[in-house]
Amino acid sequence: MSTIGRIHSLESCGTVDGPGVRFVVFMQGCVLRCQFCHNPDTWDVNKGNQFTPKQLMNEIVKYKSYMGFSGGGVTFTGGEPLIQAEFILEMVKLCREEGISVALDTSGFVFNKTVIEALEYTDLVLLDIKNFNPLVYKTVTGVALSPTLEFLDYLRDKKINTWVRYVLVPALTDNLDSIQELADHLKGYPNVSKIELLGFHKMGEYKWKELGMEYMLADTKEPSKDLMLKVESILRTSGKPVTFNA
Repeated sequence: MSTIGRIHSLESCGTVDGPGVRFVVFMQGCVLRCQFCHNPDTWDVNKGNQFTPKQLMNEIVKYKSYMGFSGGGVTFTGGEPLIQAEFILEMVKLCREEGISVALDTSGFVFNKTVIEALEYTDLVLLDIKNFNPLVYKTVTGVALSPTLEFLDYLRDKKINTWVRYVLVPALTDNLDSIQELADHLKGYPNVSKIELLGFHKMGEYKWKELGMEYMLADTKEPSKDLMLKVESILRTSGKPVTFNA
């Protein structure tokens, strides 16, 4: 019997969650409670639409030619997709059978035998590192940093191609010393092929209000281009290429 997956939404032609044109699957459920989350409606794992792996693959293969032509594939994101690791495992196996490249966008917090098996069928990991200071990380996310760093070590050991993602939030994750420590740390990870620097935005603020939740960053401004450039320069000392969206 197939595992049932709970899915928040689907995006058929995404271009920001990995290389090429991508079919993006937003999985339901997350254990982190990031202050800057723009998808808090994905947190509850009991919500969302139910799919079997076969039903979801029927949607994905409709766009196989677009993905193949552009060097794209499927990206599983969320929420935290690895909360539903059993479903993800079935999906990545089906994608491999169809010759479709797979990317996982994850915080690295969930790590178990099923996740390890799913990574065997994964071509790219988009690893979100919210901050390199453990105290700030706990403040930002509500959970510990150490599982993410252990996950990063595993990706290095298995030589899995990884893009590190960092969201820059003024007065929250713009601690430059910590960013330098992250850059220095990443020097030891040849599997990390790129760093994506993402500027904080408020496009999801309305969702917090709709859910009756307090949005703690209501008075926080988006990072200036000067700040983005300064942080980009620091991250480049890692020896990795850096892209940013400001």
